[in-house]
Amino acid sequence: MLKVKLDQDKCVSGGQCVFAAPEVFDQRDEDGVAVLLREDVPAELVDGVREAADICPALAITLQEN
Repeated sequence: MLKVKLDQDKCVSGGQCVFAAPEVFDQRDEDGVAVLLREDVPAELVDGVREAADICPALAITLQEN
């Protein structure tokens, strides 16, 4: 299983992760900073999460294979 980590301190509120994987990422209403909805990524969501990590302008998303 894939694990995803989000460094909110690096996040620049671009929202690209939410578009790529809305089941895994959201944004805070007050400032747009990304929020991680789940750390363990099921197989059917892996492609979107990988895309989110690849396109994150702040490199705030890291992935760990288990």
